Amino acid sequence: MKINCPLPFDHLDPKDEFTTMEAVREVGAAVERAGFNAGLVTDHPCPTSRWLDSGGHYAQGPFVMLALLAAVTTRLRLQTGILVLPYRNPFVIARDVATLDCFANGRVTLSVGAGYLKGEYRAVGVDFDQRNELMDEYIRALRASLTGEEFTFEGSGYVAFGNRIEPGPKQSPVPIYCGGNAKRAIRRVVDLCDGWNPFFTSKPGVFTATTRTVAMTGEDDLKDGIAYMQDYAAQVGREDMPEVVLGGVNAPGEKISTQEIVDRIGGYRELGVTTAAVTVEGRTRAEFCDEAERIGQEVIAKVAA
Repeated sequence: MKINCPLPFDHLDPKDEFTTMEAVREVGAAVERAGFNAGLVTDHPCPTSRWLDSGGHYAQGPFVMLALLAAVTTRLRLQTGILVLPYRNPFVIARDVATLDCFANGRVTLSVGAGYLKGEYRAVGVDFDQRNELMDEYIRALRASLTGEEFTFEGSGYVAFGNRIEPGPKQSPVPIYCGGNAKRAIRRVVDLCDGWNPFFTSKPGVFTATTRTVAMTGEDDLKDGIAYMQDYAAQVGREDMPEVVLGGVNAPGEKISTQEIVDRIGGYRELGVTTAAVTVEGRTRAEFCDEAERIGQEVIAKVAA
């Protein structure tokens, strides 16, 4: 079982604790030293004030943050968790992914999702109601363009005819995971992706009225989702099952013992989960780094054995 770490660079309070290059150096070193598989950054380029003020969170530019993280680490994987794929032209994304993967020596994992904030869709000029169709199209466009070879692809309002993105990524292919709990999202994973990012909607801070995906409240729902994925894979003839990369074992602010975290991870592993994220608490970066080290010793050392 591999353990990922959601990174704290979206925390703006206390001021300058997590929004400096020194913070990136300290946090990156601590997370890598602790044995985490990947550092995760999320994606909200232009959220509404209403959403932020009701409990939403900020997010830095994902590829900028991952590039900074790449510069101060050597082994840690660099993962979007998640990138709202329909917000940007897929070839612009492909250029950023290929650049980062090339210079970071093949450490990028691209987790993508359809997003759910209508106000943010409106701000970036993308049709919210077309997000699922754009997801399918853009994943195919990424696959076509992330080879380092000449490609042709016709999408909705754009055409690449004999284009090429060089240098291409070090990895062939770059892993692409997809989030969402709905059956349509699970089918998309089987049809187009390397892994599935389910997430629990019952956790504190998850707004079930706005996430616009199927509720997943516990292990039974997760088990059902994995079973559906396996059944659909059999229907379409896919033999290599997608990885199951769980969004979070513990929610931010949730009071839970180390042993409870280990036990939860063990239960998820029995269901077929291959990777899970553990939230690291810490109001300051010193507290965050100390807690990351503790999780490395008391959780990662146990579940990775």
